[in-house]
Amino acid sequence: MYLSKEEILKRIEKEKLLENLREENIQGAGVDLEIDELYRIASPSFLGKKERRLPKLEKVDSFVLAPREYYLCVTREKVNMPLDLVAFIFPRSTLFRCGVSLMTAVVDPGYTGKLTMGMKNETCYEFKLERHARIAQIVFCLVKGRTIGYRGKYQGGKVV
Repeated sequence: MYLSKEEILKRIEKEKLLENLREENIQGAGVDLEIDELYRIASPSFLGKKERRLPKLEKVDSFVLAPREYYLCVTREKVNMPLDLVAFIFPRSTLFRCGVSLMTAVVDPGYTGKLTMGMKNETCYEFKLERHARIAQIVFCLVKGRTIGYRGKYQGGKVV
């Protein structure tokens, strides 16, 4: 079951489910998320069974996505996920209408921080966007039964 606008508003007020959001971005069953930071990957990386080497990043101030280039973007909003909710992020349709893909992940119960997503310009043309443009929508779903909170490396909104 997904949370409605009414339930999202209650959770924001009671538990600070989301911070730094614009109330007009709350939709019928989710909240539009805005881009706040953009990064280009600037070094090799590795993911093994027991170790990983994350890439170095270069901050992009112009918010222009070069053709066929991959970026990491960070939301303006911060989430504070309670243990009874999990969230899913979906791209807004304007992105794919412009040839831009958004790679997202599950937002686990217990996670707190800003959200990082992958963004790629799939076209042979530059794609320009403004800081705080709405790029995605987050929806919240109830978790039934006992669970554990997020214990991963990115707690607190770490980009890498």
